[in-house]
Amino acid sequence: MDPVSTGHIATLRRFNRYFTRRIGALDDHYLGQDRPLGEARLLFEIGDGASLRELRGRLGLDAGYLSRMAKALEAQGLVRLSAHPGDNRLRVVEPTPAGQAELREQNRRANALAAGLLEALTPDQRAELTGAMATAQRLLRLAAITVVPVDGHSPDARACLDAYAADIDARFPEGFDASDLVGPTEVSGAAGAFFVAYEEGRPVGCGALRRLEPGVGEIKHVWVHPDARRLGLARRLLAALEQAAAERELTVVRLDTHATLIEAQAMYRACGYTEIPAYGDHVYAAHWFEKRL
Repeated sequence: MDPVSTGHIATLRRFNRYFTRRIGALDDHYLGQDRPLGEARLLFEIGDGASLRELRGRLGLDAGYLSRMAKALEAQGLVRLSAHPGDNRLRVVEPTPAGQAELREQNRRANALAAGLLEALTPDQRAELTGAMATAQRLLRLAAITVVPVDGHSPDARACLDAYAADIDARFPEGFDASDLVGPTEVSGAAGAFFVAYEEGRPVGCGALRRLEPGVGEIKHVWVHPDARRLGLARRLLAALEQAAAERELTVVRLDTHATLIEAQAMYRACGYTEIPAYGDHVYAAHWFEKRL
């Protein structure tokens, strides 16, 4: 991976400092209400109710810090904490009527602040700014996703493959037989590799590599959850699989894809794969690709 330049680091930090100051994140009375940004944001994320475990994963907060903020909101009469009805190990936090009223007011003030920032701009400038922010959010999401090698037998690996199978079963005109999925031993240890992409602790993508013959590997089941598509994650997974192939001294990787997966074919071509004649008899394959590493 290419090193990050000091100029890029400085630019990101400068933007963060300006943005947090401009929206009032440093104010102990965020949006003019009687609480800091942390508590206000937690009240927003609680919404109609959520477990502390879910909130911890979504916000990336330390369990102790989250618990203290939740109890502070409870002491102010804004939320109530209770055990989950289906699992006593889980703590659930829900807004009280006072909490719901404060959240409505928080949203009103936040909308007014955003409108105040935008109204000084022309319509074209507003479109430029909001488009740039959408791009920034997409890239920051991608940067925060981790792609991790896991054992092919792991629950997350099998869950991703089940989701992949259900996805393409709905897309292929002839359906998909899950028996076509790679076996755990094919993609574990020296035989191959399996990667899972995680966003906020939740698996949102996967990809597999298995050895076909000496020096040749095959990439299988590159999949991204619908909620995480159009971020560039499939390319991240593909790059991780290629790196794993190189580490196993494979000099060529191959793959096949279904005729309906037009977007996948375009991605493989853009990533340096060349279409080749069929290298195997695979019922779901219509296009075969190869890349020399």
